[in-house]
Amino acid sequence: MLRIITQQADVRAELQRICDRTHDEQVLHKEATVREVLQAVKRQGDKAVLHYTAEFDQQILKAEELRVTGSELDAAYQQVSKELLGALRLACRQIEAFHRQRVPKSWVHFGDDEIVLGKRYTPVDRAGLYVPGGRAAYPSTVLMNAIPAHVAAVPHVVMVTPPGVGGAINPAVLVAAQEAGVQEIYRIGGAQAIAALAYGTETIPKVDVITGPGNIYVTLAKKLVYGIVGIDSLAGPSEVLVIADETANPVHVAADLLAQAEHDPMAAAILLTTDAALAKNVQLALERQLVDHPRRIDTEKAIAHYGLIVVVESLQAAAELSNEFAPEHLELEIKDPWALLPQIRHAGAIFLGYSTPEAVGDYLAGPNHTLPTSGAARYASALGVETFLKHSSIIQYSQTALQNVASAIDVLATAEGLPSHADSVRHRIQQEE
Repeated sequence: MLRIITQQADVRAELQRICDRTHDEQVLHKEATVREVLQAVKRQGDKAVLHYTAEFDQQILKAEELRVTGSELDAAYQQVSKELLGALRLACRQIEAFHRQRVPKSWVHFGDDEIVLGKRYTPVDRAGLYVPGGRAAYPSTVLMNAIPAHVAAVPHVVMVTPPGVGGAINPAVLVAAQEAGVQEIYRIGGAQAIAALAYGTETIPKVDVITGPGNIYVTLAKKLVYGIVGIDSLAGPSEVLVIADETANPVHVAADLLAQAEHDPMAAAILLTTDAALAKNVQLALERQLVDHPRRIDTEKAIAHYGLIVVVESLQAAAELSNEFAPEHLELEIKDPWALLPQIRHAGAIFLGYSTPEAVGDYLAGPNHTLPTSGAARYASALGVETFLKHSSIIQYSQTALQNVASAIDVLATAEGLPSHADSVRHRIQQEE
């Protein structure tokens, strides 16, 4: 049963425990295994990838079977319904439209002082997308990662995803990849997939940026290869925090909490409410909705360990607690969500009002569903076009402009003990004189 807490002194400790759920010793001990996998793939390439695919995914593959073939991609379209294809294409349009509004523009400023300054944005050459498998298929994750890369004009987009029985990949995932412009798909998952993207193998190309969520092994692998490649974030288990008042529908709130809990046994589902009656009604509604739930075991584990209802004194108190937790998803199921919004400082995505369940953002509202977790929303943001772009500064000084700042550069370079810095300016000025 979902616990109800009313004592403020207990709340912060409980929220901190939930926020820290990916940092326990058991999780950190897995890093040694991940390091071993990374080094093996770096040294042995495809051989190590195939070995770990057999060990961890129980799939025996040959190197030539790693890449998904054109005939498999064509066949995938015959295996999905017209309704699903239509929904995927609608999601593509919505997501692309949103991300096209996010593309930063290069700019150059020609100053009156004969100084030219600017910023130039260019995409990375290769992007690697990780799409999780195992518990479920996630075509939505394909779209959320591939479409921003496409909008950013990345010339080469590669996707990896764990193989199922017989090396099969869910056809909806394959269709989503094609609709979103992915050029190559490989049937590998886990830390070995991240290693292959980071270092490259005989079959799998080395990329510049790796994005996409995965299990703890994937997350640790991304952490360890950061610096060799760029990454989007260290995504942990999913989480939702709902702020609700007496006007919220308990059945809707319960469904929203379960929508996160069903993701993973480590998912977090938290309700902060000003109404004790609503708290009890949500608890009862949640129990009813769990009956005959197809993912009941994992969902109950998440609720038992990382589920919580807190009865707070005011919506302001709820906002303060939410800011401390900095949730991945925040729902404001209250009478006037826009009035509370200015008090919200930290959240990956904010869903306002009774008719905006988090599932809308998961699938086709447009904003990305790859979001910061475990408190990272205090300093990080959603995956976006910017993830696949880098910017270069543009600087040009005329001879006159250089002369005007030569003495200041000389003073600064001398203060730092770097005489050649000063000389690089002085020689140019003297040459003109």
